[in-house]
Amino acid sequence: MRNYLIQLAIKYRGDYFQIKKAIERKEVIRENIALQEAITILDDDYPPELLELKEPPFVLFYCGNKQLLQGDKISVVGSREITDYGKRMTEHVVGMLSKYTIISGLAKGIDSIAHYNAKKTIAVIGNGLNVYYPYENRQLYEMLFEKQLVLSEYPLDVTPLKRHFPFRNRIIAALGQAVIVTQAKEKSGTMLTVNEAINLNREVYCIPYSYDDESGIGCNLLIQQGANMIIQNNLNDIFDKNA
Repeated sequence: MRNYLIQLAIKYRGDYFQIKKAIERKEVIRENIALQEAITILDDDYPPELLELKEPPFVLFYCGNKQLLQGDKISVVGSREITDYGKRMTEHVVGMLSKYTIISGLAKGIDSIAHYNAKKTIAVIGNGLNVYYPYENRQLYEMLFEKQLVLSEYPLDVTPLKRHFPFRNRIIAALGQAVIVTQAKEKSGTMLTVNEAINLNREVYCIPYSYDDESGIGCNLLIQQGANMIIQNNLNDIFDKNA
């Protein structure tokens, strides 16, 4: 059955809703579809956090060390266009959380900074594992393949589509015990991850920004709406002295 799920995921190019319909109609796979390295929802090592999702992925293709899915994880997200302050705060937060596996999305900006500075990290992407997006992150992809972990609902050769990324964000939100936002504008794709986290009863933490800094308005708004504010040297207290 697990091989059947992997074959469906490859046939339907990772489209969750087409895979679900194929399962419901008990579609017979007649093509000779070569399997790819993957974790399925039927496997013992499938992340239990993902079962909390309304639409848990049936298959996660991966490259790297899947043992990183075990243990404590924190999601760190933010803007693609970053400021020096956002970069510095991301480096600080990730450095303080060295006992946690850091989850992010391998986009440029905050995601990349989080992955580069994490001792342990998992990237969740919106394309096939052999498609580098953004291409400028190719070196980061290869580093994560070798030493960390990259996950995707999408099989090899699937190119990034705009709709893939909001859907991908639910996985980033679910895998972390909490979500930390280190930079976000008022209108930001980061807010989609935050909304997923709230739906899953995950705590949300934000770096505060100055009154006139447009690059961080999203963080300030989230704090106003009830997100936890990170201030200097309080990460250990926030995470029960485990950071």
